[in-house]
Amino acid sequence: MKAQALTYAEQYAAQEEAQRSKGDGRSSIHYPALFLFLGDKVASAIGPVLDGCERKWDNAGGIMALHAASAGSEQAGDGSQSQPEYAGSRNRAQAEGSRRERVLGMALPETAGRDPRTVRQDLYHEFHEDSRFLSGMNRSLRRLSNSIADYGRLYSSFDVIHLSIITRVDDPLNVLLPEVALLARAVLSQSFKSVQTDLYALINEREQGDNFGYSSSVGLAFLRELDGMQQSDYTLSAPLLVTEDGLSIPVAHGPSALFDLVYLLSDKNERGMMSPHGMDDNYEIIAHISLLKNRVRPATDTATGHGGYNNMTFKSGIRGSSGRQGYASAGFSAVRRPNRQIALAVLYHAFHYLAAKLQEGGAASLRERQALLGLSADSLRERAAALLPDEAGIEEMTGLMSHGRPSYSELKPLSLREAETLLFGDGGQAYFRSNFAEVSARRVADTDPAREWAAVLAAQEKAVPPLTFYQLAEWTAEQPVGGSVLHALRQHMAGLRAAIASAQEELEQLYAESVERQPFQRVPLLDKRTVRNFIHYLFAQVYSRKYELLRMESELALCLRYDAALEQLHAESKAKVQTMEALEEELHSLALASIGRTSETVDQNIMEYYRNVTEEVMRDIEARRGPGIFFSDRFLGSVSELLRQGGAVVAERLIELCRRELLAAEAFALPFEEELLRRANVAAAYDNREIVSREELFKRLYRSLEDEACINVRLFEYTQEHRHEEKYFFGDSSSEFLRYAFGADETTRIYRLGFVHEQRRSGIEKLNLMGGFHLEDLLYYRNGKVYYETYATSGYRLHGIAEEQLPELR
Repeated sequence: MKAQALTYAEQYAAQEEAQRSKGDGRSSIHYPALFLFLGDKVASAIGPVLDGCERKWDNAGGIMALHAASAGSEQAGDGSQSQPEYAGSRNRAQAEGSRRERVLGMALPETAGRDPRTVRQDLYHEFHEDSRFLSGMNRSLRRLSNSIADYGRLYSSFDVIHLSIITRVDDPLNVLLPEVALLARAVLSQSFKSVQTDLYALINEREQGDNFGYSSSVGLAFLRELDGMQQSDYTLSAPLLVTEDGLSIPVAHGPSALFDLVYLLSDKNERGMMSPHGMDDNYEIIAHISLLKNRVRPATDTATGHGGYNNMTFKSGIRGSSGRQGYASAGFSAVRRPNRQIALAVLYHAFHYLAAKLQEGGAASLRERQALLGLSADSLRERAAALLPDEAGIEEMTGLMSHGRPSYSELKPLSLREAETLLFGDGGQAYFRSNFAEVSARRVADTDPAREWAAVLAAQEKAVPPLTFYQLAEWTAEQPVGGSVLHALRQHMAGLRAAIASAQEELEQLYAESVERQPFQRVPLLDKRTVRNFIHYLFAQVYSRKYELLRMESELALCLRYDAALEQLHAESKAKVQTMEALEEELHSLALASIGRTSETVDQNIMEYYRNVTEEVMRDIEARRGPGIFFSDRFLGSVSELLRQGGAVVAERLIELCRRELLAAEAFALPFEEELLRRANVAAAYDNREIVSREELFKRLYRSLEDEACINVRLFEYTQEHRHEEKYFFGDSSSEFLRYAFGADETTRIYRLGFVHEQRRSGIEKLNLMGGFHLEDLLYYRNGKVYYETYATSGYRLHGIAEEQLPELR
């Protein structure tokens, strides 16, 4: 059931995001964009990065991606199309086919099975010594360049291409970064006037685990090489271009930094805390930065006066007074309608509402309850009487053959029991047993109260108000509280037992009386007639009492069957009640867990607000379609029958009800800001708390977005030479919140603030850019330096190039 509920919540969130984003005006990029993923460890980034672009860019259908990975991996090949395993959290099945056409593979030397002591050096040497890799890379890049040209109609200009290279710092294949970057730029330069190249270096500190020492040393080796690539006097020349005939053409770079900008992004933020979203925020950052740098600037940007991003301004801002180019990082936050949490809250509240309806029932008296189940004293007496053969059959017993022909004078001194024995032996008792007692016993045994009640209870379950297992559990409880029919039945059975004992005693007394004292007609001189009269008297008096005694015993036996059936009904009803309680508790826990313990504005009052909304929607449905509509076949149907099939079946039907009837209601289609404001004030009417003003809500939202967009890299703040910050909101710049954001801290602001105007209803996003630091400012660099030096002096070959070609370790 938990898996069902979570799947439903994810599907609703994906559906809402898709629907609401259809109403969002997306941006377009000006020039073509290419993402080059370098290394095996960035395979999981491909899907999320491209997802982010497709969500944000109107012309994302032309984005191309290249994955340079080990020759033996699924992601790499000789330039043919690859089918990477996308690792995003959303359902992308529909888009996967078209995306595969735009993600190509590029084979690099195999990393598996290599000696970790020399893996980076070995990869570097193998790449330069085996011409197959360069030939394959050339083919892949040329095919890619041609594919980009096929999407030319999607872009405003083909003069520039934005090349974004993404790698993990601890991936050994990034030892080939200069060659891969330079070759890609060389091939693309043959089709574009300019290639703007950025590098995104990902630091995944969470995954280091037991290999933290080696992983840190490999990461630092890469950062040391990167520091050299970003020097203003960096040069590189190598025969990287290869023709179809195998001829090599040298490619040269510099002297200048290899990359326009380098962004270092970690899963540990500036405050030293691990991101709860892992690397997902960094994937969002890559997509948003790519848009920011390559966006078509609509006329509305100028009209609003909010200014956009300028790459030269940012580069200049992060260059220190010494002229040394700094590195950049970023933070990302988004406030969106909490769709998963809403779906689970609605699921819980709908269940709670329906369970309460089932518990209401009717206020039936004990007499009414007994009458419904056929358990009143009169009903039981009549039912038991109907189980016995007709009492008139006793008269037929007078025709039994007697043993011999005793005279009245022989019978006269005897008791009635002795006289019966003399006349018939045990024949009379045998006849009564065979023709009355056994027949009655068989009929009692054939009685099936559960089957008799089934139709009655099924009809009552559909009544308004319904009779449900909640009421049945109460009716059939042993305790007399509330008018238990089981308790009343057992009281009736106690009375029957007393009556049976009394009747048996009276019968024994009658049997002990003498024949002589009995009031039957004697016929003088006609002895046989007198004996015949006695026989009629005997059966009329004794066996009529036996018949009545049998009726009471049959009624008691019948009651015992009803007693057992009531116990079974109670057990079944109680089990259903307990299943409902367990389901409700499970749904409540899931809803609360999805919201978490945060007091953030975006998650505020979800349970309280959507309880009211859900109940209002359900009451409206009942008002329009009639009471009890939710338990009709079109909706849930019989909850009792569903519970027989298991709690998961109940959850399945409830999920379908929520998806089809509740979440589709207009009350769930409010714009983001309006929904947020209503949620913020939902509790005000109940405990007289001060109503949250729109301005106060915006203040909280502004602070929440800023706190969540903390820079995703850990620095020694006091060593940073220069800190340059720029912050950008993505949303409708004409909205009330973004107007508030533009005015907040306006007089004290020391950073550049900009807006990416998008007509949107689904939420607000914020991207914080920061730069100006150097590698030695990184805590990761400081910590890794110790491991790097230790591994290097222990015989590990961590570089492909010679030590003298590396920059000084800072």
